[in-house]
Amino acid sequence: MTKLQALLFDCDGVLVDTERDGHRVAFNQAFLRNGLDVNWSVERYGELLHTAGGKERMRRDFDETEWPVSEMGRDDFIKDLHKLKTDIFMELISEGKLPLRTGIARIMREAVDAGVTIAVCSTSNERAVQSIVDVLLGKELSAHITVFAGDMVKAKKPDPAIYLMAVDQLNLDVRRCIVVEDSHVGLTAAHAGGLRCVVSKSSYTEHEDFKVATKVVSDLGDTGSSVLSISDLGSFLM
Repeated sequence: MTKLQALLFDCDGVLVDTERDGHRVAFNQAFLRNGLDVNWSVERYGELLHTAGGKERMRRDFDETEWPVSEMGRDDFIKDLHKLKTDIFMELISEGKLPLRTGIARIMREAVDAGVTIAVCSTSNERAVQSIVDVLLGKELSAHITVFAGDMVKAKKPDPAIYLMAVDQLNLDVRRCIVVEDSHVGLTAAHAGGLRCVVSKSSYTEHEDFKVATKVVSDLGDTGSSVLSISDLGSFLM
């Protein structure tokens, strides 16, 4: 069996089921604070999730509806609005309103004990992702986790750039890595980078196409027969 070298996790939907009850809520509060008549329903946000990146989702929504500012001011408008949204999102995290998904802390502790490298690779804002890692996983685990996120790369998922950056900077062998994703977009990014991918389905992604995944589960598990251990993940490299 090839020895598992690294676990590369997506953030939103994988570490925490943030999309519906975290990011969507934060976006809507940011819109409200800016006096905008915009409120993304659960269904609308599900549609927008097919576009990777929060700033990109806002651009798409305004393109498909109506921009509240002139074309010349759109870049700054989006940048400022997204910063406010991130501040609100981080407030939700610090208040403990977004619990970790089942099995995340357990599998990361197993990885640390086994000497397996851990990284979080996300298209979301770097500040928000780092906050989730630091606050929700705690200092002991976060000290072992490298975050690659946001605008560190020009191309976002489904482009594999964020995963390839992690592989390059951490000096990893793609044949010895497992990616944990929750969406078809993320799975596509991992697959395009030559990485095996385990999909842990989230609330918005349970009906997506995961045919090329190495394994598909409802969650990583904490107890019972459904638990995926670090040894189980290593066996997928055979």
